[in-house]
This record gives sequence, C-alpha cells and structure tokens, in this order.
Amino acid sequence: MPGSSSLHEDALAILRSLTGREEAQFHPGQFEAIEALVARKERALVVQRTGWGKSAVYFIAALLQRRAGAGPALIVSPLLALMRDQVAAAERAGVRAVAINSANATEWRDVEQQLADDTVDVLFVSPERLVNPRFRDEQLPRLVSAMGLLVIDEAHCISDWGHDFRPDYRRIRDLIAELPAGVPVLATTATANARVVADVEEQMGAGGRSVFTLRGPLARASLRLGVLDLGTTWRRVAWLAEHLDSLPGSGIIYCLTVAAADDTAAALAAAGHEVLPYSGRTDAAERLQVEEALKDNRVKALVATSALGMGFDKPDLGFVVHLGAPSSPVAYYQQVGRAGRATESADVLLLPGPEDREIWHYFATNAMPTQARADAVLGELASAGRPLSVPALEARVDLRRTQLELLLKVLAVEGAVAYEQGGWVSTGRQWVYDRERYERIAAARLAEQEAMLTYQRGESCRMAFLTQQLDDPHSAPCGRCDVCTAAWYPTTVTVERMESARATLDRVGVPLAPRATWPSGLDRLGVTVEGKAVKGRIAPDEQVLEGRALARLTDLGWGGRLRELFRSDAEGRPVDEELPPELGAACLRVLKEWDWEQRPVGVAWIPSASRPRLVGTLATGIATAGRLALLGPLWLDPAAGGKGPGSGNSAFRVRDVWQRFAVPPEMGAALASAPGPILLVDDLADSRWTMTVAGRLLRRAGAPAVLPFALASVA
Repeated sequence: MPGSSSLHEDALAILRSLTGREEAQFHPGQFEAIEALVARKERALVVQRTGWGKSAVYFIAALLQRRAGAGPALIVSPLLALMRDQVAAAERAGVRAVAINSANATEWRDVEQQLADDTVDVLFVSPERLVNPRFRDEQLPRLVSAMGLLVIDEAHCISDWGHDFRPDYRRIRDLIAELPAGVPVLATTATANARVVADVEEQMGAGGRSVFTLRGPLARASLRLGVLDLGTTWRRVAWLAEHLDSLPGSGIIYCLTVAAADDTAAALAAAGHEVLPYSGRTDAAERLQVEEALKDNRVKALVATSALGMGFDKPDLGFVVHLGAPSSPVAYYQQVGRAGRATESADVLLLPGPEDREIWHYFATNAMPTQARADAVLGELASAGRPLSVPALEARVDLRRTQLELLLKVLAVEGAVAYEQGGWVSTGRQWVYDRERYERIAAARLAEQEAMLTYQRGESCRMAFLTQQLDDPHSAPCGRCDVCTAAWYPTTVTVERMESARATLDRVGVPLAPRATWPSGLDRLGVTVEGKAVKGRIAPDEQVLEGRALARLTDLGWGGRLRELFRSDAEGRPVDEELPPELGAACLRVLKEWDWEQRPVGVAWIPSASRPRLVGTLATGIATAGRLALLGPLWLDPAAGGKGPGSGNSAFRVRDVWQRFAVPPEMGAALASAPGPILLVDDLADSRWTMTVAGRLLRRAGAPAVLPFALASVA
C-alpha cells in the first residue's frame, strides 16, 4: 500500500468527489478509520453521531481497496430506504454500487452478472439475504473469497442489548469468522452504549482478532431538546394543530402505534396542515412517494411510526416531535438524530402520554422467545420429516405470524433450524433455552423504560442525559435545552383548539371486516363438520356481514377509556363492571351512524367467562335503547377449547371456539322467524374468529343475517 501521506491524498480526493466540494476535509477520526481498514487491514468499530459521515468512511475504503486489486465491498444494511440513499450517494462519488433486496428482485440476475464480470465496487444486502438459500449457497461463497471489505451498518442491531436488535444480524458473526485473512471489517453505529460496544467487539473479534474502536462525542449541537407534558391526548393533538407551523422547516411527528399515527395525521389534516401518515402498513411504493414529499418540503410533516427510522435521510430536517415516548433513551436519541444534520438549529420536542407504559409493555413481551414456543416449533419441524413453510407451521403451532417468524430467526441464528428451498427444517442440533440471558435482557429493558421516565422529569440537561445513557465520555450540558435555559416552545393551547381536537378524536365506529375463508390446517386440529374437513371459503349462508366496533384499543380518542375498562386487578384478574354511561352513549352513536342495508331486529350476545356483566349490560342497553328483541346469550361451554381471546393464530383460535358455543332452543325459535338481521354483541374483537364462529351458529339456526358489534377492536 502507498504511504500514509499518499493514502491521505487519495482518500481526500475521493471525499471531495463524494461531497462535490473541493474544500472538503475529513472530520476528526474519519481518516484514522480509513487508514485502519486500508493500510492495516484491521477490524474497526466506529461509534459516531448521526451526520458525522460514517458512510463516507466505507465508500472511500471500498474504492481504495478496489484500486489496490481487492474484490467488492459487502455492506449489510438493515433498511431498504437506507440502501436507496446509499446507492445514490455512492454513484455520485464514482463508486459502482448495487443492491440485492426484496424490493428489486427483478434486477437480481443483472446484479449477479455484474458481480461475475467484476464491475461492482459495493454490494448492499439486507441481513435477511444471509439466510436465503440461493444467495447463501451461490453468491456468498464467491463474495467471501474475493471480498475487499465487509461493512456492518447500524451495528447495534447485532446486539441483544441494542435498541433495535434483529436476529438475522447475529449471522454476521459466522460470516466474519469465514473471512480470509487480511479482509478488513467495519461496523458503524450512532447508538451504542458500553454494553452494546463490548458485545459488538466480541462478535467482530471472531477468530481471535483485535478490534479498533473509534468513539467520538455524540452530543448534537444543532438540536434544541424539550419535554412538554400536556396530559390528555386531545390537548397534545391540539398543541400540534395550533403550533405546528411555528416549528422550523419540515419534520417528523413520531407516534408509538399505527392507529395513533393515522388518527393524528387525520386530525392535523382536518386542522388545515399538510401532513401524511407513514407506518409499516404503508404500501412500499407509497412509502417512497411519501418520503420524497417530505424531502422536497411538499408537506410540513410525516406522522410516522418507527418504520420511518434509520433508513430516512433528510439533512435539513427542521424538527422531530414525539407524540408518546419511545421505550428507551437510546431509541429516542436514534430517532431525534434524524433532525438538524445539515442545519445550525433543529427543534426536538417530546409530548409524553399516559398510555406509553402500556405500549412499552406490549412490545417488550412480544420481543423474545419462550421455552414453550420454541419447543412447539422444534417438535413440529422434527416430526414433519420435510421442510415446512411458515403458513404450514402456523397450522401446527399456536403462534401468530409475526411471533413465529421472529422465533424462527432466533432459532436459525442459534443453529437449531435452517431455511432450505421449500421451507424450514430442524437441524437436529440440541437447543437449550437460555433463561438467564432472556431474563437479563428483560431487566435491561425495564431499566431503559425507567431511564426514559427520568429523562422526562428533566432533572438534568436533556442532551447530556441522552449521551450519558450512551456512555459517552464527552457528555456535558448543552446550554440549549429547556432544562439548561427555559421552555423555548409555547406551553398553552386555546380552548377552541382543544375543543376542535377533542371533537375530531371523538369519532366512533371502526369497521370489522368479515372473515370469508377458513384458515388452513383445521383438519389437523380436529375441526370438522360431520367428519369432513372445514376448509376453503366460508359458505355464503354461514357468513356474517361487516361489523362495527366502538374504537380500537390503540386509538387516541376512545382508546384510553377502553384500555381502562379492560384493565386487570393487582392479581391479574380481569375487572368486570357494568358498561359506563359515556361508553354506552358512544355505542349508540355507532349504531346510529351505521350504514347497514337493513336495521337489526334483535340482539344476541357472546357470553364472556371474564367480563359477563360488561357484555350483558352492553347488549341489554342496546336492545332497550333501540327497542330490539333481547334474544339473550349463546350457551357457553367453558370446558370446550378454552384459551379465550388473544390466543395464538387463526387456526388455533378457530379450534378454541369451535365447540365453545351453542344456540339455546328458545333463541333458535326466535331466529327461525326473525324478519331481519341479528346484532351479535361481544366485548373485544381480536382475531374476529369468535364472531365468525358464533355468527355461523346463528345463521345455521335461521338468522337471515348477522351484524357483529364489539366495544373494542384490537387492530
């Protein structure tokens, strides 16, 4: 390799080409990292704040390696949006960059040919590609043998302790161990505390290699932090509606749930603001359009979930507001780091909510595997004797799709299962549930939640607190936040805005789409009719119509009141009470606004083992107010099925409720002569299979139509 002086000149020339600025110079630490990779072939971990220029390090190192005769760099990157921006940035610097991911499957053959022709400098892949059989067997060995540089972007994803742990990232440890001697490795992140750094260093050191770690100061001088506790949801939305235009430039409003993002976007649009929603449910093509609208400043804000995260790059983003707090200061730092990357000042404001803890708990309890779930999956794969797809496994184990997919990734990383053409198989390797490890992780998550509450109390400089949570030795008071100075944001909301926001969020009526097809695998679970398998489309004369729920549990409007109604006591037992009058009035509004083809003539209800008073008073109140025939509850056999609402996936949910209910004779007689639809009432609609199975019984007993109605919908 050329000497250090020559290397610096070559690297600086590439930097100036990358930035398009002839006067560009390296930030402190950038060239040191490049030198470690190119001149000394080291393994380097770079922990630097957002906007420092970590991507410049690996682009420059990759091109210098190529000029020295090495093969292409492999960059493992977690988000498609991130890849798009990075490929475009690489091309501006004359770096030939391509990507292989789920969004460009039609281009894979072209990319493979470019790799075969050695005309690629940088290949971006998602961590999920590392488990793909074809990529793993055909492309990866060739890449490893000729690789000039391995880059692990957003390296905190490797660690159990990282705020955005991803099981597929754990495969990188094995990839590092397979690298030929002399292949440099770079890991980059802006969000790693000491524990994450130690974990990543241990994995990068596979094979006994030392790791060069470069940590810079993480404080962001451009950010002005604040916290404003307004209490109720409508006061928070009213504040945004009143003061959004006073925030600088365009920005992001983060929400904790999809429903909250949709509700907030609708409320702000109704108040005259140019905003768009963005979440994991946003179509992939639409996501790109929405991102471009913000980048081009055609909207004031995107109202987003964490789906708009590491992959989004808008250097002049003027503000980030959180409607509800993330569960850890590290995750919060990562999200607010989107703002002020190329501006002297950007505003960051947190509007915490009383529902935050409940949401944190929900996501935390779904994040890690349990012994029972793992044993069930491993047992089914071992007994199958052939690869099983995820849908096939769903019919055999009592897990929802997202839980099952996450568990399979964890088991695959730990060597207990493998993905082959056609599905998942057991490797036969013994797997032991590491209870101590998962308990430590759970304890760490709780500690992070408490730290987030401490941040909100504002006992010290907010920027210093965040950087201390990242174990930054350079932490110091920022002199800009609302603790160091004073509240830089307005704290009042006019009565008119509050009333307007409350009226907007007071909307009622969530559609409950009818199920039209039975889930696969019911015959394996013993769900049959007269000895025949239940499968395919649900017979038209056994289907229910589209139903309604008062609201979702996650809604900003009625969600909080419903979550309180569905609370449990100190021993974890469901609290059962009569329907509160204000909720009863809201239910009658739903019925009044329901655009049904024919008004119902009677009310039946699904008996509840946990909240019989609630369901009974709801159904009776509706029948009385609407002057409808009160048909009573279905019969309930508590011993049949018995797992109750919220259990498992669709096939297991149907199994649980298939024999659970029956139509009493007196109800059957009334149904046979009913001149119109029957309203079927329940407390909570989760999977909608309880309504589907119970509605089928009413239809078979003679009901001309069934209209499901629930107090709350889970989704």
